[in-house]
Amino acid sequence: MGMVRDEHERVIEAPAEVVGALLDRLSAEDDPLFPTPAWQAMTFDRPLGVGATGGHGPVRYGVTEYEPGSRVRFAFTPPGNGFHEMSVEPAGEGRCRVRHVLESAPRGGDRLLWPAVVRPLHGTVVEEVFDNIERAATGGCARPVRWSLRVRLCHRLLWDRPETVAVPEAARLLRAAVDRPGYEDAYRMPLLPGQPRDPEAWTGILRDAFPVIAREGDELLLEVQVRGLTARASILVDGRHVTLSSTVRTDTLGGRIYWGVVKRLHPFMARTMLRRTHRRLALAAPSAGERELERRRTPVSGPSHLVSG
Repeated sequence: MGMVRDEHERVIEAPAEVVGALLDRLSAEDDPLFPTPAWQAMTFDRPLGVGATGGHGPVRYGVTEYEPGSRVRFAFTPPGNGFHEMSVEPAGEGRCRVRHVLESAPRGGDRLLWPAVVRPLHGTVVEEVFDNIERAATGGCARPVRWSLRVRLCHRLLWDRPETVAVPEAARLLRAAVDRPGYEDAYRMPLLPGQPRDPEAWTGILRDAFPVIAREGDELLLEVQVRGLTARASILVDGRHVTLSSTVRTDTLGGRIYWGVVKRLHPFMARTMLRRTHRRLALAAPSAGERELERRRTPVSGPSHLVSG
């Protein structure tokens, strides 16, 4: 396979200067275009401008050309090659055309991944960027992109997995709940733009099977009702991560036998439930364009384009 070129464009019923101003906020803290949290955010080590480096997820690139309000080009970081570029140009009175162009020469295994995985995912992300442009510039989107079965499957398989960590110091309810625990664990995932910050929204991690018995700030304490065990679970949302922690003490011989079997499955089940809920809430969150419309209804003070790395 030689050079591939992938182009997408859409006419937006809004002036080019309006859409160009939205383009200038790519990668900002209040980015109104990139389709997070369903997809990993575009982030850089500095505000959008020539020399900024970063990318989204495993795709890494840097800004090599930037014309504020009209065009930005990103060059892929080696071993990648080529570029992708977003541009805005007038298309008549009160209208403009947005275009995204990608050129690259896949090598090795990428020659198989491009048609099978990368192209459908890339195309969906670009069309969702266009959907958000349309929402933010006109107040709505007439025909939002629909995910193909292949995109849905790849998205499910490629979703991030929880990180194993120590029980957070901030999980004070959990730390005080069980005296002399014989087992502790914790798993966390990053909070993405648009995901809820209220720990109540995350109780689905445990399928609402365990009652909430206490709340303190950003932590919920849940009771795990199993005979022979004293067990508690904690959901902590600290502004950057959501963490699911557990602590267990066996109280009877039956409890020790039961826990001796279950603790082998517990880490897998906890990670699976956290990952599933994390993805579900990401897909249910308002789009970047919808969040932009909500911000306009409830304006806040302060600069809009902050370092996003």
